[in-house]
Amino acid sequence: MKNVVSGSAGNVVQAGAVRDVHFHSSWREVPAPFQLPPVPRFFVSRKAELAALRPGELVVLSGPGGVGKTSLALRWLQDRRSAFPDGQLYADLGAHAAAGPVAPEDVLEWFLHALGVTDIPPQLSRRTALFRSVTARRQLSVLLDNAVSAAQVRPLLPTSGTVVVTSRWRLSSLGLDGARFVDVAPMGVDESVELLETVVGQGRLAREFDAAQEVARLCGGLPIALSVVGARLSTRPRRTFSREVVELRDDRLPALDESASVRSVLDLSYVDLPDRQARLYRLCAWHPGSTFDVSVAAAMVEEPEYDVEDALDDLVEKSLLSEAGDDRFRFHDLLRVHARGKADPARTTAVRRAVEWYLARAVEADLVVAPDRYRTGPAYAAARRDVYSSPEEAKRWLAYERENLVRAVEVAPADLRWQLCEPLWALFVHHHLYADWISTHRLGVAAAGECGELLAQARLRTRLALALINTGAVDEAVAELEAVLALDDPLSRSTALTLLGRVSRERGEPERALVLYREALALRTRDRGRGQARRRIGEALTELGRYAEAIVELELAESLLTDAIEQARARTFLARAYRLAGDRARARALLDSALEGLSRSPVHLADVHLELADLADDPRPHRLAALACYHDETDPQAVRIRALLDQDGGAAGMIPQCRER
Repeated sequence: MKNVVSGSAGNVVQAGAVRDVHFHSSWREVPAPFQLPPVPRFFVSRKAELAALRPGELVVLSGPGGVGKTSLALRWLQDRRSAFPDGQLYADLGAHAAAGPVAPEDVLEWFLHALGVTDIPPQLSRRTALFRSVTARRQLSVLLDNAVSAAQVRPLLPTSGTVVVTSRWRLSSLGLDGARFVDVAPMGVDESVELLETVVGQGRLAREFDAAQEVARLCGGLPIALSVVGARLSTRPRRTFSREVVELRDDRLPALDESASVRSVLDLSYVDLPDRQARLYRLCAWHPGSTFDVSVAAAMVEEPEYDVEDALDDLVEKSLLSEAGDDRFRFHDLLRVHARGKADPARTTAVRRAVEWYLARAVEADLVVAPDRYRTGPAYAAARRDVYSSPEEAKRWLAYERENLVRAVEVAPADLRWQLCEPLWALFVHHHLYADWISTHRLGVAAAGECGELLAQARLRTRLALALINTGAVDEAVAELEAVLALDDPLSRSTALTLLGRVSRERGEPERALVLYREALALRTRDRGRGQARRRIGEALTELGRYAEAIVELELAESLLTDAIEQARARTFLARAYRLAGDRARARALLDSALEGLSRSPVHLADVHLELADLADDPRPHRLAALACYHDETDPQAVRIRALLDQDGGAAGMIPQCRER
C-alpha cells in the first residue's frame, strides 16, 4: 500500500488507529516583515559597488562615516524587494550610538518577533539556533547596519537568504563565514558633481561648473556632506556655488578627514537655521531612542505640533534629518554627534519632557491592556482611558515604541524611572522580553529606593524576580523576594510568597510550596487573586498525591476565576487530579473544554496535549501536537517531550502538522 499526500494538505496524521487528536497551530499569522528604511532621496552612481552585490550572499560594505554605505545597501535591497517574498529585516547595530552597540540577543529578539515567533528563549545560543531554524528555506534579506564587530554579526546570520552588513571596519574574520568584502570609498569629483546636480538642477550647476567641482572636492566626496550643501543651495536660490567655496575654505578644519569635512559643512548649515529649526536640531538629538515622531519632538521643545512638524520637514529638506517611515525621523550618527555638540541649556529639561511624554502614553496604553490591575504610580490618576480603541491597539503601540521606552528608562531621572517601569509590565510579560525586562526593572528598583517609594520598589522587585526565575537566576530572584517580605504590604507579600512557592516546587519541595501558597491565600482579598492562589494550592496537593483535596481546591479556583485562559488553566490541572484519582472520563471532558479556552496560548496548550497523551491508548499524536506548540526545539520542555516520543518509538508513520508561516 502506498500513501501519497500532495498539494496543500494542512494537518495530516498517518497511523493505524487514532482517537481524540486536536491540532492547533502555534505560529502567529503575521505579514512578511519589510523593515527597511526609505532610500535617501539623493542617490547617484555607485555603479561598480551595485554590480558587486549579488543575492544569496553575505556581503560586508565597509568605508568611512558618511560615505554612503547604508544608502548603497538600501538602494540595492529596495530595488530587489520582489526577490525577497518572505521579508526584509533591518537592524541598526549601533556601533557609534551613545548607548553603545546593540547586543545580538536583542536583535534576534526583534527579528524573531517580526517573523511570528512568540516564545523566545533568553539565551543567545538558543535564540541563534531558533533564528536559523525559522529562516531555513526562507527567501529573505537582512541588513545589519553599523556593525561594530564580526562577533556582533555572526549570531545574526540566517540559514538562507541575503545578508548585507555595513561597518566602518572591514570585519575580515567574517571571511570564515563566506563573506565578500566591498570597500565603499568617497565619491570622485565627477560623481560628486552628479549628486549636486541632482539636488540643485542642471541649469544652475552649469552656470558655475568650476565652482561646483571645487565644492565637490571640499566635501571630500562624502555624500552626507554633499547632500547638506546641495540642500542648502536648493532652498536658497540666490546663493552661489562660489560663495559656498569661499565659506567652506574659510571654515575648513585643519585635519582633512571625513569628520572634518562633515563638521565644516554642517556648521555652515547650522548657523543659517531659523531659531525653531536650530532648537529642534539641538534638542531632538538627545531623544533617547533612534527614531522619533512629531508628538514627542513637540513635547521636547514645548511647541505646537503643527509648527514642529513644519520645522522637522524643513530639516529633512536641508538633509539635516532623515525620514524613518511615516511621520518618523532619525539622525545620521554623524549628524547626531554634531547636533549634540551644540550646547543648549534646555537639554536636561527636554530629555525629561521626552520621558514624561513616553510615560503618559505608556500609562494610557497600560490602562487599556489591563484596566483592573493595581497601580502605584501617580501618572495613572490623570491618564486618559480613551486613547486606544482596543487592548490590541494599545499592545501594538507598546511593541512599536519598545526601543524608545527602554531607552527612556535608561536616561530618565530617578523619580520618572521607576514610574515608567510600571506600564511596561504588559509588554514584557506578553512578549517574554527578558533582557529589557531585567535591565529596566533593576534600574527601576534602585530608582524607587532612591526616591523612598518602598511600595513601588516592592512591586518592581516581584516583577524582576519573576523574570529572574524564568531565566534561571533563581538565587538572585530569592534575594529580591526576601527583601519584599520585609515590607508590610499584603499584596506584595502574597506575590512574593507565591513566587517563592514556585521556586520550592522547582526544587522538589512541594510541602514547602504548599505552606507558602496557603500563606499567600490568607493575604488575598479579591476573587481573581484567591482563585489563582487556590489553583496553585491544588497543583501542590496533586504533586503530593492528595488528590481529593486537590480537586476541591481546583474546582473552587475555577469558580473564582473569570478570565477564559485562567479558567482553562484551572481545568487542565483539575483534569490531572481527576486522572490520577482514577476518573479518566471526567479528566477527558475537562481537557476537551480546556483546549478551546487555550487555543491562543500555545505553551499552555502543550500542557493540555500532554495530559491527553496520558489518557490516550497511543500517546504519540498528542505528544507531537504538544511539541508543535514550542518554536524553540532546545526549550527544556520540548526536549522532554521529544525524549518521551523517542521512548514511544519516535514519530514513525506520523506526519506532524505544517506550521503556518
